[in-house]
Amino acid sequence: MRTTYREVAEEAFKLSPKARAKLARELLRSLEPTGEAEIDRLWLEEAKRRDRELDAGQAALPIDQVLARARAVVR
Repeated sequence: MRTTYREVAEEAFKLSPKARAKLARELLRSLEPTGEAEIDRLWLEEAKRRDRELDAGQAALPIDQVLARARAVVR
């Protein structure tokens, strides 16, 4: 017997909110074309690129401007 969308949804709604949230995360993760390991690798690559720019004096904004903007967002 094949399970229908409606049957799956009805069973999912019987779960606790915490279990539904976990199920939702897992379902969303299954739709992502990039896995967590790949995302981590890409962020590490980006961090290294930004670090190289800082070392080379190629950062787009001076630190005082960056901090001022960050403080404004937090307030």
